[in-house]
Order: sequence, then structure tokens, then C-alpha cells
Amino acid sequence: MKELDIEVLVVGGGPVGLCAAIELSRHGISTLLVERHSGTSVFPKARLITTRTMELFRAWGIQDEVESVGMPREEYLAVGVGSSLAAGDFVRAAAELERDTPQSPTYTYLCAQDVLEVVLRRLARAPASSVSSATPAEVRFGAAMTRMTVTDSGVEALVEGPEPTLVRCRYLVAADGSRSGVRESLGISTEGPPPLGHMISIMFEADLGFLPADRRAALSFLTDPPCAVEAVDHGLRWMVQTGYDPERGGSPEDFTEEVCLRAVRAAVGVPDLPVTLLGVMPWLQQARVATAFRAGPVFLAGDAAHVATPQGGFGMNCGIQDAHNLAWKLAAVLRGEAGEGLLDTYEAERRPIAARTVDESLTNALITRQMMGGLLPMDEALRRQADRRSSEGLVLGHHYDSSAVVPDGTPPPAVEDPYRDHVPTARPGHRAPHVWLTGEDGRISTLDLLGPRFTLLTPAGSGWLRAADGLPVRAVEIAETGGAAALTSPTWAKEYGLGPCGAVLVRPDGHVAWRVRDDAPSPGALEAVLATVLARRR
Repeated sequence: MKELDIEVLVVGGGPVGLCAAIELSRHGISTLLVERHSGTSVFPKARLITTRTMELFRAWGIQDEVESVGMPREEYLAVGVGSSLAAGDFVRAAAELERDTPQSPTYTYLCAQDVLEVVLRRLARAPASSVSSATPAEVRFGAAMTRMTVTDSGVEALVEGPEPTLVRCRYLVAADGSRSGVRESLGISTEGPPPLGHMISIMFEADLGFLPADRRAALSFLTDPPCAVEAVDHGLRWMVQTGYDPERGGSPEDFTEEVCLRAVRAAVGVPDLPVTLLGVMPWLQQARVATAFRAGPVFLAGDAAHVATPQGGFGMNCGIQDAHNLAWKLAAVLRGEAGEGLLDTYEAERRPIAARTVDESLTNALITRQMMGGLLPMDEALRRQADRRSSEGLVLGHHYDSSAVVPDGTPPPAVEDPYRDHVPTARPGHRAPHVWLTGEDGRISTLDLLGPRFTLLTPAGSGWLRAADGLPVRAVEIAETGGAAALTSPTWAKEYGLGPCGAVLVRPDGHVAWRVRDDAPSPGALEAVLATVLARRR
């Protein structure tokens, strides 16, 4: 049997596992990803990519590719409500693009998971050439981890498949889904309400070009019969979401070809619609969070750690943020730049965000249940559904409180609606704000300057550039107007809350680690901050 020593083993090749491998690769960490299925997903289980995830795709150089295989924002970022897609009572509300788009260099997008995984798998195997330290991950599909033992030096795992291998690794990332075998083997339980429903997804192909443009929506909630219709692409693929009740004798076996065709035609509102069925998938709608995200050298991510209802499209995205948060910390410890204590901040930072995200998805699901049960008038149902489609406060506005963040004594900004509204701030713990800068080659976002290392942003001439010399950070000066600095913006310092001698240290995951609003530059102070954030003994 082959033996392999690797730094990180990733179990699970869905979007979260692939993104973990990609980000670890960007940090130069040797990684093996194993996925028991022989190929990427054949079912578009997720479609919505939040603004924050799109920002990561932008940093990885795949934003344009994802948008080219997804659905145009202007046409499909909308929600509809009606008796059927063709019914006279159908109404539609589009996303408030003008309201939300100034907060990022990109924005929410729709791309079916089966298509997205192909893009991510290719990138995991061939990291961007722009990152000099990147190391391609070894990606094995059709390979399953069947045994795992925690050892003094990490984890020993048996991987079976075409190439059986005994793998020894320092750390293991379990991204093996809601029924995680790794989580179960560790004895980690989950918390949450009973399942909300037993669901069936019916994917089909049909030409719905006869519907006017104002009937196109990412998601339409229909009442006769109660179901939802999702756009899978901007061509012929669609999906009907319906359900069954086991307590009344219902089961997935009830959904014969005849039943599925009838459900699809009723949802569209055309009894003789030509339809080709592509697949039927049963699933459980639930909202649960693991009681722990870590057990020694093993970390849970994505659905293995938290399961959200699909209402809001948060599940996959929350998991990708798990991977982004964890990867740089693993890399820093593996390179000897950080103490083991840094890894404790993964659960401290991500579990509260996951719990809030799951709760918000549950709120969305309950609104849908009220609507489907006839407890909300059609116009009120549309208003509530449309209001909950905008979630930048949740997606961009969350912040971390842990030992990997150095507080500056300022309170978080006041927000009227923490779910919908995002108020940008460079307060430590928050995502660094997006501000457009002018550079030699045109416009660039402050976010484009970040990762995969620590980044120090400071006004031109502050002196902090010299203070950072010799430290493991990328220091960037930004001027108000043209001058010696290559980047300019008349507003960025104000938006980051900085005076002439201020500075902001941003972590590799784009969250602010430390901010000094206006103080004399000090190499010692900056070095001490890095030691604190990285849990190093001084």
C-alpha cells in the first residue's frame, strides 16, 4: 500500500472542500483532497453565490469565469410569488442592485453548483500563477477515507479507491456534508429544531421562453399547488421544489415520472408543456449547528459543522467562509509563524457566525411556510420575501471577536437592520471596507490589495511603511491625491477611520486585525500586534 505524508487532508470534494484546498494551495500548504463520489455534483443543490464569496472568487482570478457560466444578475436576481409561473396573479420583485453594489467591487451571483464545482476543481489542481507560493493540491475523486486515527503528530487515515493510501497528516479538514462521518466518529453532536420538512427536488428541461422577462426569477414561490421553482441556468434547466409527509405515508418513491411531470406542469401553469425530466433528489430541510467545530487536529467545515435551510442561499457560502478563515491559520501554524493557540480562534470566530446564519435561514423558511399555508396575502408575501433576499448586513457585516483580533476601543457601527444593512467599517474584527482607488493601471479596490499575507494599509507619508520593514506583512501607502504613492483616493482614510499617521493591519482573510487611528509609527508596536494575533510567545 502506498504511504503519503501531507500537511493537510481535506475530506469532501464539494464547494467547501474544494475551496479549502484552493486556499491552502495559495498558502503553499501540501494538501490532499479526497471525495468518495467519482465526479463533481450532478445536481445543482446550491445556486446563489453571495457577495463575500464572489470577492474570494475575484481574488482567485475566477470571477469572470463564474459569471460566464452563471445567470445574468439583472435578469435573475429576483423573487416571484403567484399561483403558477403563467398565472395572472404572478408578481416579481428584483434585487436592489443600486442599493447594495457600491459596497463591493463585485456582487451576488447565481451559478448552479454542478457547474461551479467544475471550475473549482480545475483551480484546486492548478492554482493561480499570480501567487508565487502556490502549490497544486492533489485531488482524488472516487476515493474515500474509511479509517481515521488521531496520533501524537496529527492524523493517520486510510484512503481507499483506485490507489489505496495510508495518509499521515498534521491536520484534517472535514467537509464531508451534513451526515459527516468524521463528525460522527468524533462524537460531536448537533443542535437545532426538528426537521422542517422532507423535500423533493425535481430537475427538468423545458423551453419557458414564452414567459415574459418579468416572469424570470431565481426563485418563485407558488401556491397552487404549494411549491417553488428555481432557475438553474438561463437556458432550459429548471427545478421544482416540493415535499412529502412521512407521517401520512408519503415517501420519495411516490414521485414517479407521471407525478413529477404533473408537478412541473402545474408549477409552470401549462398542462401540456413539453418536459424532459433530468433527475429527482430527496433531501431534508433542517437547521442545525455542531456543538464543536474542532477536536484536536480535526476541524469541521461547511455542512459538517452547520446546516442551514436553503432559504437565503447561505449554506454553501457560510461553509466557504469557514474554509477561508481556517486555511490561513493552518498555514501560519504549519510554517512556524503562529502558535497552536491561533487554531482555537477558528471555532471562536466561525461558530457564532454559523449559528446566526442558520437562525436567519430558519426565519426565511418560516416566512415561506406562512405564505404556503395561506397565512399571508400575496402582496405581503412578496414584500417579505423580497426584503429577505437582500442580506448584505449578514454576509458582509459580521465581525469576529477573538484573540486573533486586537480591539481599538471603538463600538461597532449602529445598524438599523443587521440582516439587510451593511455599514462599512475598519473597526478590528470587521471585513475591511471596499474603496475604489486610482492606480497606474486604472481603478482598483482596496480588497484587491489583500491576501494571502497580512497587509498594512496606511496614508502616504505616515511613516508606517518604514515601521513595517522586515516584518512579514505587505505594506501599502495610499495618498489622497497624486504624488509619490502609486495609489490614490481622496476618501479612503476617512472611510477607514484613519488620521495622517494611522494604519490598518488586515489579516489574510480580509478581516481587520488591528487599527491605530493616528499615532507615531512603531516597529515594536506592529511586531507586538502580530505576535498577539498569531498567538506567539513573546
